[in-house]
Amino acid sequence: MLRIENVSKFYGSYKALDSISFSIPKGSVFGLLGPNGAGKTSLIRILNQIILPDQGKVFLDGEELNPTHISQIGYLPEERGLYKSMKVGEQAIYLARLKGLSKEEAKERLFYWFEKFDITDWWDKKIQELSKGMAQKVQFIITVLHQPKLLIFDEPFSGFDPVNAELIAKEILKLRDQGATIIFSTHRMESVEMMCDYILLLNNSKKILEGKLIDLQNKFKTNIFEIGVKTDHEFVLKSQLEHFYTIEKGSFQTLHNDYKILVHIKENDSTKKLMEIISSFGEVTHFLEQIPTMNSIFMQAVSSQSTL
Repeated sequence: MLRIENVSKFYGSYKALDSISFSIPKGSVFGLLGPNGAGKTSLIRILNQIILPDQGKVFLDGEELNPTHISQIGYLPEERGLYKSMKVGEQAIYLARLKGLSKEEAKERLFYWFEKFDITDWWDKKIQELSKGMAQKVQFIITVLHQPKLLIFDEPFSGFDPVNAELIAKEILKLRDQGATIIFSTHRMESVEMMCDYILLLNNSKKILEGKLIDLQNKFKTNIFEIGVKTDHEFVLKSQLEHFYTIEKGSFQTLHNDYKILVHIKENDSTKKLMEIISSFGEVTHFLEQIPTMNSIFMQAVSSQSTL
């Protein structure tokens, strides 16, 4: 759906993007990540044609990006931009018509979304009368109303309570399943793990990681297992395991007051032998491989680049 080829952006002598290339498959959620100042905002502005790249090209659905594509893109910025003194319904229709919908189409689609989110009573309220979360619901609807091919969400859960954050997350995934391609930019790494199929990590204007989420988790896996066991032979079990593995005391949570350890196995080792040893000394109540979190992957990748 989207292909970026060697895109660079300068602000005077400052390089905000340094020859960035990547592609986004249709019907996927693509996580655009990076610390502050990494270049994410410049890239998003280029995709929305707010600014132009100084070098490189952008292609949307096989065509070089041009002004006619504006109607095919929906953008929810981190800093919300609704007119506070306008009524909700009036403003929603106005913004929908800017995206090419007729007044009748806009009303029909708005009524569908307002009923879906149970906010029909807000139609004649002014934006300034709404809470931050309520206003964000309205802006989310305006962003998706024209059914764009490409949706760009920048911190879409900011200001939402957990219930409404989950509601919006489900709607984003539904839009993906209906064929939309989604760019998802956030600093909340738990949201990345829940939402994203692919990841791009920028730092200091450069691309430092890209790929499927599951592939990146495999690349950064630690081969550490959390183990809880009911046993009266903790010392003997520990001594036996130390012949084959590196172990340390575990501090993870379980539902039992067991002997807890972390076991580091070698990359190609089978867990069968490990289970046999532990089972011979007691009842295994917890056995879980530590999957690298997106937060730990983020920190390792950024730290590695900083030391180069």
